[in-house]
Amino acid sequence: MWKKNKQEEIHPDWERGVVRKLAFAAIEEQRRSRRWGIFFKFLTFAYLLTLLLLWMPDKLPGTGLKVSGGHTALVDVKGVIADDAEASADSVITSLRDAFDDKNTKGVIVRINSPGGSPVQAAYIHDEIGRLKAKHEDIPVYAVVTDMCASGGYYVAAAADKIYVNESSVVGSIGVLMSSFGFVDGMDKLGVERRLLTSGKHKGLMDPFSPMSEFGREHVQTMLNNIHQQFIDVVRKGRGERLKESPETFSGLFWTGGQSIEMGLADALGSSSYVAREIIGAEDIVDFSTTEDLPERFARRLGAGAAPMLGGTWGGAGSTQLR
Repeated sequence: MWKKNKQEEIHPDWERGVVRKLAFAAIEEQRRSRRWGIFFKFLTFAYLLTLLLLWMPDKLPGTGLKVSGGHTALVDVKGVIADDAEASADSVITSLRDAFDDKNTKGVIVRINSPGGSPVQAAYIHDEIGRLKAKHEDIPVYAVVTDMCASGGYYVAAAADKIYVNESSVVGSIGVLMSSFGFVDGMDKLGVERRLLTSGKHKGLMDPFSPMSEFGREHVQTMLNNIHQQFIDVVRKGRGERLKESPETFSGLFWTGGQSIEMGLADALGSSSYVAREIIGAEDIVDFSTTEDLPERFARRLGAGAAPMLGGTWGGAGSTQLR
């Protein structure tokens, strides 16, 4: 009789516990299903958005979307001028050609914010501006400097009909450099022996772990002087009689925008909107600058990551730069 009463006292609590556990389990399962549903919806949305970015880049802002009527075309030269950078010659030249070919373009603004970079890439852009100016004689080209127009950036600007700056812009640095370092004494102190095997008498000319010969120093300096003279010739031709040349002009020094006007390196103060409105007479500005899509951006970053490894095999000398 006692056992029966004991079972009657325990049995109701046990059933309630089981029901409670089943209820909580069902609720938790619903929550899991809801979370997974949200996750897969977000994943689907991200996938569709990626497809949109990959296959419809021309519909996005800043990709040269055209408007009807006369307008001022804008092409950006932003950042380091290099083959694998946003301001590569291929990218800028493509934008320039699109800008000049548009029948509604009344003038072209090359907006520059660059510390310089590759002399070859800068020369490509400079020469293409000259070619397009000769082909479209009725379309003026103006360079507008924002924060910086130094070295290779100024090489590009020199091709424009006029150069407009801000009072605080940094302009100039007309020179060439090749940077490296020497670690010979440090290796001797550490007791490290450099083992460099080359095929070619001067292949290891700029090896940072080997002493630099006088011949190597003179050879590199001659090369830099030749590139510098090309830069000087471009500036003299582009600026003409407006250039007030002094011993410091081509020394590699840089100046503010206001100082550059006094030296004849720039023409006047002005922004992109000012030049479009007051100089060209077409206030509407259309940006023809090329924008990278996702595959190109990924490929460029992948290439940039692989470059140092390849450089160890083929390289030796640092790259020559207009900076």
